[in-house]
Amino acid sequence: MFEFAWAWVFLLAPLPWLLRLLLPPADSGDAALRVGFLDELQALSGRRARAALPSWRQQAPLVLLWFLLLCAAARPQWVGEPLPLPASGRDLLLAVDVSGSMDYADMQWDDEPISRLELVKRLLGDFIEGRRGDRVGLILFGSQAYLQAPLTFDRHTVRTWLDEAVIGIAGKNTAIGDAIGLAVKRLRQRPAQSRVLVLITDGANNGGEIDPMVAAQLAADEGVRIYAIGIGADPQQSGAFGSFGFSALDLDETSLRAITDVTGGEYFRARNQAELEQIELTLDRLEPVAQQPTLARPALALYAWPLALALLGSLLLVGQVLWPDLLQRLRRRT
Repeated sequence: MFEFAWAWVFLLAPLPWLLRLLLPPADSGDAALRVGFLDELQALSGRRARAALPSWRQQAPLVLLWFLLLCAAARPQWVGEPLPLPASGRDLLLAVDVSGSMDYADMQWDDEPISRLELVKRLLGDFIEGRRGDRVGLILFGSQAYLQAPLTFDRHTVRTWLDEAVIGIAGKNTAIGDAIGLAVKRLRQRPAQSRVLVLITDGANNGGEIDPMVAAQLAADEGVRIYAIGIGADPQQSGAFGSFGFSALDLDETSLRAITDVTGGEYFRARNQAELEQIELTLDRLEPVAQQPTLARPALALYAWPLALALLGSLLLVGQVLWPDLLQRLRRRT
């Protein structure tokens, strides 16, 4: 079905004529020839002189160009039939710790040492891309928690935001309670059986305004299941401190297990790449929950056609002024 998305643009059609009436005439600066006996000439001819205005044939191309510009500005489009979007998956929020300790390079990728956050980026990126049918969102937290990407079907954008996360962007501490509270706020409007939070951290709660257990109880009341992933190698496999001065022994597994138990989720420990990959496979087996389908009507933009015709007509009018002889020869040949 053809339609104009902004049909109100056609209300601007009288604008050129209104401007001609309201604005004063332009002064060319050239001397004007004034006839002192104009009244006598009018009396002899029996006709009254009037200002020379362009004829309708001269105005017609300009009117057509203005109409084409209005058509382009009104956003013409061809709208197709409503199509259902895939909406049979989960509402999955990822809360990723970007505190200072996540810069600790005690993980391995192809036998090369990399930081904890870099390993999370590489593996969770593929995990996000594989969530077809799921709404995925991203929370980054350190001393505070921020919603980096709201729940969306655009998985590629969520992965991009994760790849661009940097250490310390939200502060050097770890506010686990604030991250859970923000996730609950974003998930509470979604269907009750599809609310899932995946919490990835390598430390204990040492910042923020909300106690993690209070936030976990609130999540349980709202039907949000929390799956926590504690990341970091065993103490004997790493040194004492990271580049931000954080110890590799900060992980509070007891609290993370308590958080997941309250919400009906599960706690996982990722000491290396293989264990994190296995955790992702486990999360991938979560049962999808049917949701109300979302309908979308595909729209094909057509503004380029009237805009191209307006440009072509403008070039012809300019050519008529600059090269009148050439156009006349072309007309004679045709």
